[in-house]
Amino acid sequence: MGQWQHQLITGCDPGPVPDRVLRARTALWTPTVTASPRQVDQALPRACQQISYAIDYHRHGHVDPLVHTASRSSGLTELLIIDEADRLKTTGLEQVRDYYDRHTLGVILIGMPGIDKRLGRYPQLYSRVGFAHEYRQLTPEELTAVLTRRWHTDGLAGDDDEFTRTVAIATIARITGGNFRLVDRLLTQIQRILEINQLTTVTPEVVEAARDALLIGH
Repeated sequence: MGQWQHQLITGCDPGPVPDRVLRARTALWTPTVTASPRQVDQALPRACQQISYAIDYHRHGHVDPLVHTASRSSGLTELLIIDEADRLKTTGLEQVRDYYDRHTLGVILIGMPGIDKRLGRYPQLYSRVGFAHEYRQLTPEELTAVLTRRWHTDGLAGDDDEFTRTVAIATIARITGGNFRLVDRLLTQIQRILEINQLTTVTPEVVEAARDALLIGH
């Protein structure tokens, strides 16, 4: 998404806006471990404006911040997801609260178990929280559904037959044990191995190689 916006700003033709951006209108931001207040102030609008710029470009064929003020104010972004939110210090969390108050968008904070208790110590922020949900290990049925969907959306369904795919999915399920984050990391590494080795089929051997690269289960 950042490369797409860079091409737009520099006057290059960035091509069509990805359909998933138009449908979801969701920005994702992951703070660094040492994110300073200034970095947070810059990162929040930047993440949202990338989405808003893309929507305006899709509508008008160009973006003029003086005319399309919704882009400038992140007004076309409907949801901001902040991963690793527990990295944010008190000031950073207050900046997120302030940004939420000044814009019409939803905010999801994703963090380690117990982050809801930490937020509870800040009444001004916690009063904005609609609900807290703890993700537990996926059941075998849920994991199979997630993997089957990702198999197609991530382009992993190449030349594999049904048996090979079933065995590969079973291998992923065994390695990750239903941990959603591990599933995501493992699938990303599988894609990388396929690209590097110019492979089109996800075999159990490819899955094991991805596990070794990520040091999972060692």
